[in-house]
Amino acid sequence: MNFMRSTMHAGLLCLLSWLLALHGTATAQQKDNAFEIAKNLDIFATLFKELNTYYVDDINANRLMQKAIDAMLSDLDPYTNYISEDRIEDYRTMTTGRYAGIGATIRTQEGKCVIVLPYEGSPAQRAGLKIGDQITSINGVSTAGKSSDEISTLLKGQSGTPVEIEILRPTTGERKTFSIKREEIHISNVPYFGMLNEQVGYIQLSDFTMGASEEVRAAMDSLKRAGAQAFIIDLRNNPGGLLSEAINIVNLFVPKNELVVSTKGKISEWNKEYYTLNAPYDLESPLVVLVNNRSASASEIVAGALQDYDRAILIGQRTFGKGLVQVTRPLSYNAQLKVTIAKYYIPSGRCIQAIDYSVHNADGSLYRIPDSLRRSFKTRAGRMVFDGAGLEPDIVVPADSLPEICNYLLQNYYIFNYGVDYAARHTLGKEITLPPEVLEDFIQWLDKQNFHYATSHEEYVSVLEQQLKETPDLYASVAEDLSRLKKKLKTDHRQLIRQHKTCVLELIEDELYKHVYFEKAEALASFDTDREIQKAIELLRDEQKYSFILGRSD
Repeated sequence: MNFMRSTMHAGLLCLLSWLLALHGTATAQQKDNAFEIAKNLDIFATLFKELNTYYVDDINANRLMQKAIDAMLSDLDPYTNYISEDRIEDYRTMTTGRYAGIGATIRTQEGKCVIVLPYEGSPAQRAGLKIGDQITSINGVSTAGKSSDEISTLLKGQSGTPVEIEILRPTTGERKTFSIKREEIHISNVPYFGMLNEQVGYIQLSDFTMGASEEVRAAMDSLKRAGAQAFIIDLRNNPGGLLSEAINIVNLFVPKNELVVSTKGKISEWNKEYYTLNAPYDLESPLVVLVNNRSASASEIVAGALQDYDRAILIGQRTFGKGLVQVTRPLSYNAQLKVTIAKYYIPSGRCIQAIDYSVHNADGSLYRIPDSLRRSFKTRAGRMVFDGAGLEPDIVVPADSLPEICNYLLQNYYIFNYGVDYAARHTLGKEITLPPEVLEDFIQWLDKQNFHYATSHEEYVSVLEQQLKETPDLYASVAEDLSRLKKKLKTDHRQLIRQHKTCVLELIEDELYKHVYFEKAEALASFDTDREIQKAIELLRDEQKYSFILGRSD
């Protein structure tokens, strides 16, 4: 109690000192804001003290404070976050791509902690942990009821220290204990690169942590030695990361002293311009960048700058539209605040931020900038581009949409679990092509899982039926009609799966690739069926069309 009071009083004294220092130089508006902040902090501190003293049960002060902070920040943009001391390591992992642990992706699935993917060559993979293994305890601590974040914290530790992991292997029912020595794990920004044909090199760039630009350059070196004369850089599903790495990657393809991005914020010290600092690596090789609606932030800086300088052609779908810049600010007790301090603008002068978080629609939903209010800009060659809603690709390839049954099988882990079962029963080679009879094996496997599936139409009718039952007379008058409708809509999931045979088998193949190629699987599994990659290869074969799109022809 005394500690809480002294901490609150110390905080208020610090605030008072700041207010006194501000008083002589602040504008009237700033003084009004400062007074309101001081008043409300005082109210909050006294409220918190009264709760702690008089509430009928003991309160968890940390949890309540976390909820209060999260609620306050939720009124701003989703990128302004409070990082408590116990989450600092996770934040560092996000920015550096490095941590000490066993090297495996996990998730909680149906109440169990499941290994989704051990990284190739990691301590987890060398020890013999497999995709689908269920972690039941870590150093004697049960994982039951714990979140993925809590379990991840238990797995991490100092490099060189041992961790004891108990697992259940669901394919055999066997329980095993592994003692694994933690190591520093580096999550590669370039999980895969390789030749797509004799002339085209492909680089999958999945993140922008420290060293991303060096990894891209090393991949290009290797591909050039293999004969690459043109390149595809895949930024699909890349959420972004370090601004410095984005600038360095742009610098690989554009000359020194070119503007890559500028930032503009409320405080003048954040109004900055960032230029390429080094001699370029490759100014001539034809370049295609793949993007989609999950390409964001640093991904959009790279793709947008290369588009603005007419250095690359963008293929795919409109990008996410995150044009906001964050920095971290230190707080008391080793906590940090990640706060949005500016918007960024790419070389043509456009900001690609799609949502104005300071404005809400009448129904409370977020305000997205409509196409009618987007402004036009020009690339260096005079091509027209627009701001306000992400980057529009030069060649739009509509996104593939999975049939409803396929999406259900994927989202509810049936594809994943069947992949684990299939891999345990078969020896997988480097090439994975499933025979047609696998589909019937999959259907039989689903039957053993007591699989039940209802289409969205059936779900709607069920909801309607429950609502009508609240009014018995009305329900009685339509019950027969509802019964007939339910019979008409009733779906045989076996027939539906056979109807979408190609999609189901492709999803199973993609899952099985992970058992052979680990983190490289996502790229390798989809080359033949990836429409964006096929469109990029087709474009790179057509020099005239490539030049025309970039405005280089007469």
